[in-house]
Amino acid sequence: MTQNTRNKLLMIIDTADRLKTTKEYYFSVKLQEVRKLIAEGKEVINIAIGNPDMSPSPKTIDKLYKNALDPSQHGYQPYRGTPELRNAIADWYKRIYRVKLDPETEILPLIGSKEGITHISLAFLNPGDEVLIPELGYPAYSAVTTMVGGKAIEYPMSEKAGWQPDIKTLYKQDLSKVKLMWLNYPNMPTGAPADKGVFEDLIKFAKAKKILLCHDNPYSLVLNEDEPVSILSIPGASGVALELNSMSKSHNMAGWRIGWVAAGKPYIDAIIKIKSNVDSGMFKPMQLAAAEALNNPDSWHEARNLEYKKRRSIIYEILNRLGCTYNINQSGLFIWAQIPDSVSSSKKMSDHLLYNHDIFVAPGFIFGLKGERYIRLSLCVPIKILQKVLTRLKEFDIHSI
Repeated sequence: MTQNTRNKLLMIIDTADRLKTTKEYYFSVKLQEVRKLIAEGKEVINIAIGNPDMSPSPKTIDKLYKNALDPSQHGYQPYRGTPELRNAIADWYKRIYRVKLDPETEILPLIGSKEGITHISLAFLNPGDEVLIPELGYPAYSAVTTMVGGKAIEYPMSEKAGWQPDIKTLYKQDLSKVKLMWLNYPNMPTGAPADKGVFEDLIKFAKAKKILLCHDNPYSLVLNEDEPVSILSIPGASGVALELNSMSKSHNMAGWRIGWVAAGKPYIDAIIKIKSNVDSGMFKPMQLAAAEALNNPDSWHEARNLEYKKRRSIIYEILNRLGCTYNINQSGLFIWAQIPDSVSSSKKMSDHLLYNHDIFVAPGFIFGLKGERYIRLSLCVPIKILQKVLTRLKEFDIHSI
């Protein structure tokens, strides 16, 4: 079959109706374009993606290696994850967040926390149910809600209020069809920290409105100057909240796809009904290695964060050169910055940097309409590459956009 024939090939059946409202993930599409530019000879520097470039701890890799050599470790594993991993997660929650979880009934390992967004939505949403999602947030919250037949309702956030949910406004709305509310603190993309007082108010709100709070918490150990916070540490949370967490960002294990959901037993029992029909568990040596990683000493995390701080100082220089403004009190793997007034949109800023300077940054509009005046830069880029970005921007002129 020739390439031309392949391109003209038609499917003999129609796609599902859900694809009419489901778009391919922005970065999936844009990175194809970046790869094409690279193939054409462009040396594109990607500072848009939160893909940790540093390695997991040596003990983590050693644990994976030794167990992968054992022929007995290659079979199917329990749908609820190995006891070693669940116990390690429970111990980690107790040490990091001061939260006590039952490893048998309140923890469910996942193939990355992104999988959990889909499983939770399938477990609790019927067609027509509504879901509260942040005005600025991970695009998967909205995409998955729509994909399963739900309706995404944005809740207000503002920079003046520290990018926290506007709970007073929510109380005034008709929320009779709302079943879930997605939260993410430290927040992506804004870097806003978790606030225990806001969590307390949200738990009261959830009880009053009978809404399940779904907190996505992968950034609490990355450049967080405050004590790491789990929503499950707030009194009263166990009945109205669940929490997703991941090893991708906090332990440099993005490609491993290891995360989990922590919640009360009834919620875990509901989610496992979906998950057990979708996959057959993770490779055991990876689960054992993940359990090892959860025992990384504080010094390992401190060294990683020190490197991110060095990179962040160069990111600030890059943003200064671009004429952007930003809050220096951000947590997580990114810096969220407002573009100059003279630039009409985040897309125009991002495209100009890509096509004229071979630099790819994330335009803020992909995280919500409120992000139209912002761009997001990643810290997952070595210092020498960031310095090359600075060099490329030496003659940058904001008026050329």
